[in-house]
Amino acid sequence: MFSWANKDGKKKDPELFQTVSDGLKRLYRNKLFPLEDTYRFHDFHSPALEDADFDNKPMVLLVGQYSTGKTTFIRHLMEQDFPGMRIGPEPTTDSFIAVMYGEQEGLIPGNALVVDPKKPFRKLNAFGNAFLNRFICAQMPNPVLDSISIIDTPGILSGEKQRISRGYDFAAVLEWFAERVDRIILLFDAHKLDISDEFSEVIRALKNHEDKMRVVLNKADQIGTQQLMRVYGALMWSLGKIVNTPEVIRVYIGSFWAQPLLVPDNRKLFEAEEQDLFRDIQGLPRNAALRKLNDLIKRARLAKVHAYIISALKKEMPNVFGKENKKKELIANLGEIYTRIEKEHQISPGDFPKLSKMQEILAGQDFTKFQGLKPKLLETVEDMLANDIAKLMTLVRQEEAAMPSQAVQGGAFEGTMNGPFGHGYGEGASEGIDELEWIVAKDKPTYDEIFYTLSPVNGKVSGAMAKKEMVKSKLPNNVLGKIWKLADVDKDGYLDDEEFALANHLIKVKLEGHELPTDLPDHLVPPSKRGL
Repeated sequence: MFSWANKDGKKKDPELFQTVSDGLKRLYRNKLFPLEDTYRFHDFHSPALEDADFDNKPMVLLVGQYSTGKTTFIRHLMEQDFPGMRIGPEPTTDSFIAVMYGEQEGLIPGNALVVDPKKPFRKLNAFGNAFLNRFICAQMPNPVLDSISIIDTPGILSGEKQRISRGYDFAAVLEWFAERVDRIILLFDAHKLDISDEFSEVIRALKNHEDKMRVVLNKADQIGTQQLMRVYGALMWSLGKIVNTPEVIRVYIGSFWAQPLLVPDNRKLFEAEEQDLFRDIQGLPRNAALRKLNDLIKRARLAKVHAYIISALKKEMPNVFGKENKKKELIANLGEIYTRIEKEHQISPGDFPKLSKMQEILAGQDFTKFQGLKPKLLETVEDMLANDIAKLMTLVRQEEAAMPSQAVQGGAFEGTMNGPFGHGYGEGASEGIDELEWIVAKDKPTYDEIFYTLSPVNGKVSGAMAKKEMVKSKLPNNVLGKIWKLADVDKDGYLDDEEFALANHLIKVKLEGHELPTDLPDHLVPPSKRGL
């Protein structure tokens, strides 16, 4: 626990934390939880956090309409079937499945899962048996699951019947997961872009978690390039109407399964998109501590606003008569109370909870049990945000520096890491990497003709002469400067015929849309300069 030096009324100086996880647990327990508990935060917004919420591995939540390839996507990542897995064109996954690491392969039913203190699911108990009967944990020894856990969800259907027949609040369950996961992946089928009412409701329930959201346009290999362009545009238009943010959500296009591409025209695009998505997922373990810290800050800001709202309602309530009528009046005028609190405490409008949801929950609350404003509790949270979080931020960077190689390993992440099937292998600056001859040699006769028109002295051209030719490429000076540094292998300020040919080769690489290497690869070093 903390040892705060506050007995003599002096400013409280937090002690150093051993780890980020330890610091987060202590800050929540000692500083934020008392404020949440006093103002019944857990009845309105989110259940209390437990140690497992801070200790668990990064989680990825997959959400989408039925038959968009959610379960297949998980199987593609792990390159292995998992217990309870069912795949088909019809709505097959009817349960929430937490796919997690375990030494023994098997299934844990929901009711057993929510009483396990080592798992971060205990608070799901509040959703009742209707949900718990549809919640299982699939455990298996897989290297991918050593770093992350994956949550598979039931396919979202259209129509009121399916929504009612679930027996639990599907959107509320997804919102609970969204608060705790590190990445939310929305999957769309290139053939089924219609967004049902329930899916729209789900996406809106994920509001305030847009920073975690990524969109995957799956099964894109089943349509041609022109159709794909139209489908992509239609998807962006549909999302723009539902996701109310000024920024465009990142959309990854591809075919995320281990089968041959039906229309291989866009193979390179799919490979590049898959690599980008894999890099994003692989970075989750490294950024997990920062994500938990960010979520705690968001929670603390909401808890502060909630405390102001509840205390303002308490202050307006009469002591004896007319309590019920006053309650109805306050709920109806909650928007005005929001505005007053916003101005009085200089709080951003974006920090307030959704008005309609707050009014709905308040209707079932007993206002007489609400607490008045307790400045000390709010000051403690303010102190946490102003001082303790800064200490933890420093510790986050230290932990990241100590574990720079922490990334998701195994499964599909290994298939494209190295070797000739790695993304970009044999292209751009990597062209000729496994050839015996110098790759520049095939175009050297053409480059030599230009070289000798520049009147070389002692077999070399000066920087000024080389510049006259290089600027014809119309590349910016900073790019040409980098090419010069790479091509001037012996660093004498001149280019001989081989170095000049190399410079032209690098210009060609850049003009074809590839990135320049930071250092000159061994296979591009001119033969006469090798061994220098």
